[in-house]
Amino acid sequence: MDPILSSSAHLLQRRSLLGMGALSALSLAVPGVWAQAVPGLDNGRLVVVFLRGAYDGLSAFVPYADKDYYALRPNIAIAAPDGTAQTAIKLDKTFALHPALAPLLPLWQQGVLGFVPAAGLPAPNRSHFDAQYQMEIAQSGKTSSAPGWLNTTASIGRAGAGGAVALGVGEANPAILAGQAAAAVRLIPRGQSAERTGVLANDKTRQALMDLYGGDDKLSEAFRQGAGSRMQSAQELTEQRSARAEKMAQDAKRMADRNLDRDGTPANLQALNAQMLAASNGAADPVGLQLDAQHLGTLMRNDRKLRLGFLSAGGWDTHANQGAATGQLANNLGNLARGIAQLRQDFSEPGDVVVVMSEFGRTSAENGTRGTDHGFGNAMWLMGNRVAGGRWHGQWSGLSQLNEGRDLPAHHDYRAVLAQVLRGAFAFGDSQLADVLPGARWDKRLDGLFSKA
Repeated sequence: MDPILSSSAHLLQRRSLLGMGALSALSLAVPGVWAQAVPGLDNGRLVVVFLRGAYDGLSAFVPYADKDYYALRPNIAIAAPDGTAQTAIKLDKTFALHPALAPLLPLWQQGVLGFVPAAGLPAPNRSHFDAQYQMEIAQSGKTSSAPGWLNTTASIGRAGAGGAVALGVGEANPAILAGQAAAAVRLIPRGQSAERTGVLANDKTRQALMDLYGGDDKLSEAFRQGAGSRMQSAQELTEQRSARAEKMAQDAKRMADRNLDRDGTPANLQALNAQMLAASNGAADPVGLQLDAQHLGTLMRNDRKLRLGFLSAGGWDTHANQGAATGQLANNLGNLARGIAQLRQDFSEPGDVVVVMSEFGRTSAENGTRGTDHGFGNAMWLMGNRVAGGRWHGQWSGLSQLNEGRDLPAHHDYRAVLAQVLRGAFAFGDSQLADVLPGARWDKRLDGLFSKA
């Protein structure tokens, strides 16, 4: 077995080990304080943000100290830090932050944001659809129907929850939340649609549907549960938006009253922004992820049984005209930064963890159309009070040793990162990790990801 890895056996072998009365080596690979905790979702909350399309981690976290980075990317590299707005923001002696991610710098400095620079699938898979699916079910090489790993996690924690424990925002049926534990999952649509009830808003139509599905069969029960969830979610979000809009309008009016010229024009930029915000009457910025993150935070704050959240964002497949400090990718990263900052506002309790992941990375070298193609290893982000932030974790070998001469290697199986998260946030034991992440190995190189306190 690879000497770098833990001496623990493959998690799938654990059942046979226990059957022989053997002590699981996985338990020995982690600090005892976690092993003593009672496993369960009441220990924390987990939010997963999936960037569909394979985002470019080498632009998000710039290896500016590596001369190969600039040789491989003569047109799209992010300039080394020099303190100006068009260059990367220095994090340490190895990595810098894309300038569009500047809103997240305080989280790095506070020690609540970190990343694993070279993680991914156990073997390269450059199909977006296959790679995403395998990551969502946490089983490499499998293409047939299987439950999503967040669905399995929800089923483990549902026993004492008395209802849904997972909330998905945006996608109708993401694979990561699909499975037998459907009753433990609650889904709402993307953007402002989450505040609408659709046909359920009409009293007569709603009553007719309730009568139609008034039986005791499973389909009727599922419909009534879904309809009730949709109505409740829409009401909560509408009330939250109204309260927020009223407060913003009052704040804007007070500011405008103090900063108007004689012709009623705001006298400074701050007052102008406040007036424009008030004129929107609480309508969200076009940045979709930020609004979805806001909805997720509102609903999970209102219903404490909801312990798992899922968001996704597309548009990361930058084969052409990727841009550098500005451009297509920079715009996406700016939107992402605002979404992550929004999540931090609602998920900052001791046990909360936010994970940002993508199906694979991009090629280390730019292509002929000033973009990047499908790669392999990529950066996974982690945010939370117990995350050992303000630093990166795991192995980094630079850009001189590439997978197949083109890609960043995946030194760490993404499931090993998730195992650290589930153990660190929920104190999951060996059998629970084996159920959620079949085939994963414990990776001791990542043991510093979470603090023990």
